Amino acid sequence: MNHKLSFSILIAMATMYALPAAAAEATQASTLAEAITDGKFSGNLKFRYENVNQDGLSETGEAWTLRTLIGYETKPLHGFSVNAEVYGLSPLNDDYNDLKKGDPIASRKAYPVIADPEDYDFHQIYAQFKNKEHQVRLGRQSFVLDNWRFVGDIRFRQNWQVMNGLSYINTSLPKTTISVGHFEQVKQITTKIQDANIDIIHAKYAITPTTSITGYGYLIDWEGRVLAETSTKTFGTRLTGAEKISGDWKALFTAEYAKQDDYKDGNSNIDNHYYWAGAGLDYKGWFLTLNQEKLSGNSNGRAFQTPLGTNHLFTGWTDLFLTTPNQGIEDTILIAGGKFMGATIKAEYHLIKSDRDFNKAGGGTGDSFGKEFDLGVYYNFNKQVSGSVEYANFKEDDIAAAGRKRDTEKFWITAIYAF
Repeated sequence: MNHKLSFSILIAMATMYALPAAAAEATQASTLAEAITDGKFSGNLKFRYENVNQDGLSETGEAWTLRTLIGYETKPLHGFSVNAEVYGLSPLNDDYNDLKKGDPIASRKAYPVIADPEDYDFHQIYAQFKNKEHQVRLGRQSFVLDNWRFVGDIRFRQNWQVMNGLSYINTSLPKTTISVGHFEQVKQITTKIQDANIDIIHAKYAITPTTSITGYGYLIDWEGRVLAETSTKTFGTRLTGAEKISGDWKALFTAEYAKQDDYKDGNSNIDNHYYWAGAGLDYKGWFLTLNQEKLSGNSNGRAFQTPLGTNHLFTGWTDLFLTTPNQGIEDTILIAGGKFMGATIKAEYHLIKSDRDFNKAGGGTGDSFGKEFDLGVYYNFNKQVSGSVEYANFKEDDIAAAGRKRDTEKFWITAIYAF
């Protein structure tokens, strides 16, 4: 954090003392010494092997990495606590482009990107006030909303995305959760720290126990001459649910729309929209959904972007579309999954097109980026040990020239021990 958080600190202190301190006494410390000594340790070890083959690059990327995290949270005292987590990401080899601080090492440019650079730092460190209806956090923190499309911590990677600032969650209204935040730095998965002024407001109302409607606004003002042009404001609404229709059958549905424009020093050509429409069925935990997601592009060469989202979960696991191409994206997605012999299985198939046709005179040959198949198997051996095997395969289609995405195949093995 830096001096820019001083105003946020004053707001946080005023907010905290204005809140009712109705925390459960059984979980509260009675003295400061007890709060410090009776806290709880937590931690985990996360080992991963990742293999990447990508057309156009002469080398195969292989990354063996170990992430170690240790945390300590003090016992609440009148609702106040402090949580500190330190972590280290240790590469066990160097046969990949780790994209450290956003820039590849010259000697590794022949390798595909595996964005897990070496790092040793605080993962989270924040002061917190919490009771039944209010939660305030000040400091470095993970912050996620909805399905993580717009705000997420990218925890699939070994270095998570975390933000420095102030967040507040209110549940005092019936069936309603209101989340707001002001953040002034983002530490990205490449370990690069970006300065910004980010304001978030998000309200979720539970129509039924399994169906909710959300309204949100995300205002992102990047600092720095180049990044400032990409500053945006995004407002949208989301409806999602799962409702019983007969016996063991449930109907699944999601509808979301958002509008994105320039903000502060953002380029005035930013004028785009987003939608997700999906429906499906669930039978005893096995589900199948058909969805379409669109991030529009426009004639000015700008596209709808989600710079704070966990974009790995969208438009294919190969991560070829973490940044939306200027022509935009229209992704038709078939998703299926369920549980078998204790394992969770998920599969996705993507038909990925551009929102706007490529200019054929400039070398483009159509509007289809390609197709991708993703498959993951996840298993909890016990409360402490879990593992997964995942696979992603993208095949390019008929777009050439600058918009081309080359054939890419990825494979992951992950093991986690939590303590």
